Formats: sequence, C-alpha cells, structure tokens
Amino acid sequence: MKFAATLALAAAAFALASPASAQSFQKPEDAIKYRQGAFRVLGAHFGALGAMAQGKAPYDAQAAAHHADVIALVSHLPFTAFAAGTEKGENTHAKPEIWTEQAKFKENAEKMQDAVAKLAAAAKTGSVDNLKAAFGPAGQTCKACHDSYREKL
Repeated sequence: MKFAATLALAAAAFALASPASAQSFQKPEDAIKYRQGAFRVLGAHFGALGAMAQGKAPYDAQAAAHHADVIALVSHLPFTAFAAGTEKGENTHAKPEIWTEQAKFKENAEKMQDAVAKLAAAAKTGSVDNLKAAFGPAGQTCKACHDSYREKL
C-alpha cells in the first residue's frame, strides 16, 4: 500500500514537472529547494538499493524493485529546476558549469536516466546478481555528474 501511494505521488510530481515548469517557480530559491528535494529522494532510495547491491543490507527483491522504480521516476524531476537565475542562492552546491555547459549537463542527465531505467528493469528480475550488475553503471553516471557539476561538500 505504501508503495502504491509513493508511486502515485511521484507520478503526479513527474506529470507536473514538465520542461515548462522551470519557468513557473516563483523565486529562484523555490527552484533550488525543489531540485535539492528531488536529489534527496534520489539519494535516499539509491542508498537503500546500494546497501542491498553491496551486501550491506539483506536483499529484498520487492523492496529493491520499489527503490529502483522511485529512482527511475524521480530521476527526471530535478533537471527542470536548473533554470537561469537559479545558479546563485543559499545552500546551492551547483557549479557554474551547469549553466555554461547546458548541452553536456543535459547529456549527463539523460545518461543517468537511461542507466537508472536499466537498474529498475534489473531490480524487477528479482535477481541480486542482476541488481549488482546494473547498480555500478548507474552509480557511475551519478558520480560523473557530481564530479563535473557539484561543489564538493
């Protein structure tokens, strides 16, 4: 039941997060908070899935599929909030290169979205080996973007 509610909420957020929504934030701070929230959700689910893939948590096929589905869906949300005017603000860790290398940034986002879609498909097989095989490449796409476009914390 929780999964269905989470998925329905995420689907509603995804539907509302069209490319035009980047223009609809009232203030740059709203966009920054939005994208940070989306990345927090991604991180929480990716961490839980990673713990299973790395043997740090017991493997649960149903939970793995749930986490991977959320990751695949939410992976589309933060990028609409990198609009002009959101490069500066409190607590943003985004590097200026996001705005000067838009095509490359978008390409990295699409690579990550493709990799997490494959991760979701692997998680649905119920095989921890398939999960492990897909987790590494998905994690590498996240790392590549962090290395290029996120200030060190």
